[in-house]
Amino acid sequence: MATSIPETQNAWVSTKKAYPPSQSLQLRTDWPVKKILKTGEVTVKVHAAGLNPLAWKLMRYLPSWIVKRPWVPESDFSGVVVAAEKSAVLREGDEVYGWIVPGVAFSSKQGALSEYITLPATYLVKRPANISAIEAAGITVTAMFAQLALNEANLSANQTIFINGGSTAVGAWTIQLAKLRGAKVVVSCSKKNEEYVKGLGADEVIDYTSVGPFHTYLAQNPPPTKFHVILDAIGLFDSSLYTKSSTYLHRHGVYLTVGPMPHEFSWGVVPQLLKWTALLSLPWWLTGVRSKAKNVMAANKVEDMEILRGYLEEGMIKPTVDSVYEFADAAEAYDKLVTGRARGKIIVNVSLPPDAGKASV
Repeated sequence: MATSIPETQNAWVSTKKAYPPSQSLQLRTDWPVKKILKTGEVTVKVHAAGLNPLAWKLMRYLPSWIVKRPWVPESDFSGVVVAAEKSAVLREGDEVYGWIVPGVAFSSKQGALSEYITLPATYLVKRPANISAIEAAGITVTAMFAQLALNEANLSANQTIFINGGSTAVGAWTIQLAKLRGAKVVVSCSKKNEEYVKGLGADEVIDYTSVGPFHTYLAQNPPPTKFHVILDAIGLFDSSLYTKSSTYLHRHGVYLTVGPMPHEFSWGVVPQLLKWTALLSLPWWLTGVRSKAKNVMAANKVEDMEILRGYLEEGMIKPTVDSVYEFADAAEAYDKLVTGRARGKIIVNVSLPPDAGKASV
């Protein structure tokens, strides 16, 4: 029997360019549900949504003339298919997780902080039975980033990767996926998170609170064998970790970043943005740095989503959840997110029973 889908729904929307996120967000009870299915699309009743730093940055900086407000934030979610177009690869009743990519989200004014989403089924995979809906809600964006980053770097067995920000959501996935490849993993995090990252597989941990600037520390204490890959999971705006890396990053190695982004934007940061643009695009003989630098973006690659799903189903990797907030408290969840101190993903429970599936880290 077909599920009854309402005409309107509850949804958090960004109403204006503002910071903190609570100044941008408004809870709407009359947000339209996109019910018309195009070829290959499904409608999903959202169970939970995972928060990503990009969302609050878009709320803060994205002008309304680029994407007209209001729009629903967030990409990551889990849920159940409640309607499916006949050619879609998923059927009604399938428990799923995935993401709504920015292009689809902005063009349709949809996002994960709502009760229903209609999107191509190829942005979703079936949720393994051993992963809760809460855990699944925070998987796709950060896990896909980690997978694509390691593919981009071609990290292989017996190589060494340094992850700046090992306790972040991206860092946690990268540790686990790098270990599956047989690599040695060195990470930075605070002392209180040392056991957490070691539990994920990190071989060595550097307490960033006790060593000063990393480019200085690593230059003075270079690894016995230079790193083959450096992944900045923080998004450092200062480029020194890359530009000063000759003593600790292999000349044929690669420096990957989630994307340099200042926490505060002003005209004073433009020179550094231009410097990063040059470093990421110009040849070494113009930048003076032999190792490559790349800004990695999560992308929708179905084969990689299925690979990750298989790892999850076999228990080879696991999601990490920092905290779970109820739907009414989404603005409070963003308050936690903007501190940059989350250990794993922050999840918003959209439609599950209160306290459902909370996972400890």
